[in-house]
Amino acid sequence: MKIGLLRIGEIESSVLNHLEENIPKFFTNAKCEIIPAIMPIPNSSFNPSRKQYHSSIILVEMKKFAENLAYNRILGIANVDLYVPHLNFVFGEAEFPGKLALISVFRLRPEFYGQPSNMKLFLDRTLKEAVHELGHTFGLKHCKNPSCVMFFSNSIIDTDKKNYFFCEICSQKLGLNQLE
Repeated sequence: MKIGLLRIGEIESSVLNHLEENIPKFFTNAKCEIIPAIMPIPNSSFNPSRKQYHSSIILVEMKKFAENLAYNRILGIANVDLYVPHLNFVFGEAEFPGKLALISVFRLRPEFYGQPSNMKLFLDRTLKEAVHELGHTFGLKHCKNPSCVMFFSNSIIDTDKKNYFFCEICSQKLGLNQLE
């Protein structure tokens, strides 16, 4: 299985390299690579009254941008504040099930919460959200186990508390769903 990492706007190489190296540890026979092309952040996704970007619109534009790319899954990585209607913000969104997933690193930085910069914590959070959103592309729903990577993060505290790993139940479901 080939997973492509798609930059949406400018993203630090340290983030991309961390994801490229670590995502394959969580998915059977996965290979991960950085897509050379950079997708611009769609202007149509910006909501001026919220000063945020609608993640569903970005996913639609990702589908157009990536339709001819030969990957089983594509993870878009952005650095903008994402939302969906009826929620204040989201860390990411994915097709369920599907090929495309999206995360934003914007609210994953400790600095966003008035804390000092911490690259390890930032990269840990980024990997957890990447694995979570890719899990949705395999048909995994949110898990009730707060330690499971598929647990819904209502805040950064939830992200920090959960593991990178799928719980036993989600692992079993994922094992069946990865037989592509």
